[in-house]
Amino acid sequence: MALFVDHLWRKIDQSRAAFPFLAALETRFPEGEIYLVGGAVRDLLLGRETKDFDFLVRGIPAEKLRDFLKLHGKVNWVGKNFGVYKFAPHGAVLEEQIDIALPRTERAFLKGGGGRRDFEVQSDAALPVEEDLRRRDFTVNAIAADLRKKSLVDPFGGGNDLKAGLLRAVGDPAQRFAEDSSRLLRALRFACQFQFRFEEKTWTALRAAIGALNAKREDGSEIVPREIIAKELIKAIVSDPVRAFDLWDESGAFAELIPELLRMKGCPQPEIYHTEGDVWIHTRLALSVLASPVFQAEFQQPYDAETALAVLFHDIGKPYTLQTPERDGVDRIRFNGHDQIGARLAREIAARLKLSTFTKGSRYHVNEEALAWLIEKHLILVQGEVDQMRAATIEKHFLNPQRPGHKLLHLIFCDGSATVPPSGSPQLVSYRRLRERITGMEAMAASRARIPAPLLSGEEVMALLGIPPGPEVGSVLALVREEQLSGRLTDREGAIAFLKKQRTGPA
Repeated sequence: MALFVDHLWRKIDQSRAAFPFLAALETRFPEGEIYLVGGAVRDLLLGRETKDFDFLVRGIPAEKLRDFLKLHGKVNWVGKNFGVYKFAPHGAVLEEQIDIALPRTERAFLKGGGGRRDFEVQSDAALPVEEDLRRRDFTVNAIAADLRKKSLVDPFGGGNDLKAGLLRAVGDPAQRFAEDSSRLLRALRFACQFQFRFEEKTWTALRAAIGALNAKREDGSEIVPREIIAKELIKAIVSDPVRAFDLWDESGAFAELIPELLRMKGCPQPEIYHTEGDVWIHTRLALSVLASPVFQAEFQQPYDAETALAVLFHDIGKPYTLQTPERDGVDRIRFNGHDQIGARLAREIAARLKLSTFTKGSRYHVNEEALAWLIEKHLILVQGEVDQMRAATIEKHFLNPQRPGHKLLHLIFCDGSATVPPSGSPQLVSYRRLRERITGMEAMAASRARIPAPLLSGEEVMALLGIPPGPEVGSVLALVREEQLSGRLTDREGAIAFLKKQRTGPA
């Protein structure tokens, strides 16, 4: 990978303009040293953008630094010895506060630790910056940019590892992972986000330590919070679905956290529909479609976490419902009800791993019920001919603002594109016809500025036909709605005449 050093310093100069307190800090404390550290340095060296500016300040006592920052914004001190100020400068509009830290050392203090909170942290304004970098997780995150000197401090070769696309732990990888087990999943996520390869010793240590993800403290609490696991899984699979799928499998993370998925390995499929292989191979192929240029050309919009997880879990119910001619006497391999079982399993996994941890509106947010609904409905094209599907059914599943219909379409496309019949070419005829019908209904809705409201209410149907509340009312409403969405009824009077004609029969 190329390093964009000029990009780094240009962005740092822009941050100086955006954050005047930096220049004021240098003027007030000429003996002080200010460094940009962490992921921001890594991202900028890779030519990426960043909003995550973390600064390390050396040579200025904590009290003096705090008093200075109070003059320039709002300050929150994080922990007695943690040595980090959360800082919001006056006049700056930020998504998150800026971290301004003193150099720190860390050591694990709980027997059988491995959690982020199992550390004793000691800040020291006089500590060399190299010692602060020594406590960090990976070499690519252990680079500091000296703002005053415009030079890089890189004691562990993080720059060379960035060039090589290599993810290497700082120091002893087994020790780094033992200190904080969440680093195991962070490593997998970085590999997906940045297409890093693993340095051999780091990968070996990661695989050996992966069982710590389910470790608990003596009080029964989980060392690695499920919310952290959810965030790392979601960011990884959104960044690169196939690489995340492979790395979570090869590392043992699936075996520890989502063992239900592993039953897809070796689960056969009927070759009349699936020559691509077993359920595991089919799922991997569907994930590859999700991240492909073909998907982008088809939908002109990026997928999100809910869609990615729906593709991951859409056939998770197949191994639980497998029937074979040899064992069960069926005509071919079948998976009756796997959509329902899969929805239940996905709901259980989402609750167990707290997959809804990201805020609503984020690309990473997952609604557990929406995820289960997508899996439950992913066979809608298999269960009937598209041309025979009622317009009201299409409206209910794909045009209802209360349902993620566009994501269901994404899932159907990925599933269909990964289903390879003996001809060798996926058959998307039904999908294409479905899109045509949806487009036609959307065009009709656009001409009226919205999907038209129903022409009659249940009360009106009961009054017109003299029938009591019950299933018959719903059937009549569905019939009228079908005629309306098909364009054969356009107003209330026509609907009333239609019902009267249905009641009396043809003249």
